[in-house]
Amino acid sequence: MNEHLRPSRLPATTQAAEGLPRRRWTVAEIEAMVARGIISEDERFELIGGEVVPMSPKGARHEVLRIELAHYMTQRAGTALRVAAETQFNLTDDAYVVPDLLVYPAAIKAPNVRGPTALLVVEIADSSLEYDLLTKAPIYAGYGVREYWVIDAKTLLTTVYRGPSGSDYAQREEAKADVRLAPELAPGLAVTLGDLDLD
Repeated sequence: MNEHLRPSRLPATTQAAEGLPRRRWTVAEIEAMVARGIISEDERFELIGGEVVPMSPKGARHEVLRIELAHYMTQRAGTALRVAAETQFNLTDDAYVVPDLLVYPAAIKAPNVRGPTALLVVEIADSSLEYDLLTKAPIYAGYGVREYWVIDAKTLLTTVYRGPSGSDYAQREEAKADVRLAPELAPGLAVTLGDLDLD
């Protein structure tokens, strides 16, 4: 492959000039570029409203928590539910995100899950805490995600959002590490984060 065409390890980013039009991409176009090698398969980004948004690097604490929580929930999911870690979650034709955990009915295949059919979306935040709270919450609400958790990887403080209404949630609560969290639509996955083996 020509060296100039080889996908780089890190995605090139720009600081968009505000007020200027930008090309709107679709999920299908991004997937086609990955299939043709234009975009590397290991590049980490999301597609928000047609714009490519690089994802933050994941720290060690984040990874341990994601793996342990996914393992815990998967063991309790039974045959009716699926718990997917870092899977592509297609919100519309021009938006997809890659949440840390996505819980959905087993009757729906992952590529067909949309906001209203997701049972729980979990983001684990270390360097991305502000982004997950202030930017991602309105996005998930706007696409009808019924329950969204943001877990602070350092403190295990969890912000629970429920009841999407427009680009906001009707309910927002915070729970400390010793509080039992129970997803409304998947109560069998209830968890006390402080009880997970994270050390």
